[in-house]
Amino acid sequence: MGKAARDQSVRDRIKAQREEERRRERLRRIVTIAAAAVVTFGAIGAGWWFAAQGSKPEESSGALAPISVAADGSVVMAKPGVNKPVLEVYEDFQCPACRALEETSGSTIKNLAAEGKAKVVYHPITIFPEDMNKGVTRGNSLRAGAAARCIPGGAPWSRFHDQLFRKQPAENTPGFSLEDLVAWGRDAGVTDPGFERCVTGQEKAQAHLAASARILDQAKLKGTPTLKLDGKEVDNEVAFRPAELRQEVVDAAK
Repeated sequence: MGKAARDQSVRDRIKAQREEERRRERLRRIVTIAAAAVVTFGAIGAGWWFAAQGSKPEESSGALAPISVAADGSVVMAKPGVNKPVLEVYEDFQCPACRALEETSGSTIKNLAAEGKAKVVYHPITIFPEDMNKGVTRGNSLRAGAAARCIPGGAPWSRFHDQLFRKQPAENTPGFSLEDLVAWGRDAGVTDPGFERCVTGQEKAQAHLAASARILDQAKLKGTPTLKLDGKEVDNEVAFRPAELRQEVVDAAK
């Protein structure tokens, strides 16, 4: 092997080593964030539960703004021409606090979009890494998140989204079977002939995991659920109080 070839081989090994180190660092940060989220949920669980219980959800208007799925898997709910304020929803379908937020403020979020008062962007993610909860909790989250990605948008996506929270299984128990996910999609109005294959084959699983890792890294989330209004995190005391959440969004539009 000539000197040039040896030098190139060394450079390739150094490059590969650095890429592996960056990958491990990203995973370390994700594990740290997820572990912190578990501790945080344990510490403040009573707080968000109390806030949710002490708040009266809005009645759903029944109307929905147009829903489209972006290339990165985020889901945009907005009337044409509405670009601000932007209300982002970071949620995990297996997260109990996310279910509480949906039950408490979900109607408000959808109503604001339908009224043209906000551009809502949903970011379904899987927050727990593979080595936590023996894979059970993460497995439910991953199956649900990947299945949601199999729906191209529209009202069926919203109905499927809501059903996932209604049917959320208890922590560390099997749930979200692939057969149920297919059935719920059909019930939600999904007609795409490739939907069943996409769900049962978990065709979107790797894309969902990659997006989750990227979002956890870039959005600097402390846990789920997290609401951000024009890039600024909304306090949970506001997020779980529909009237206060509505007012904060309306004020942001002024």
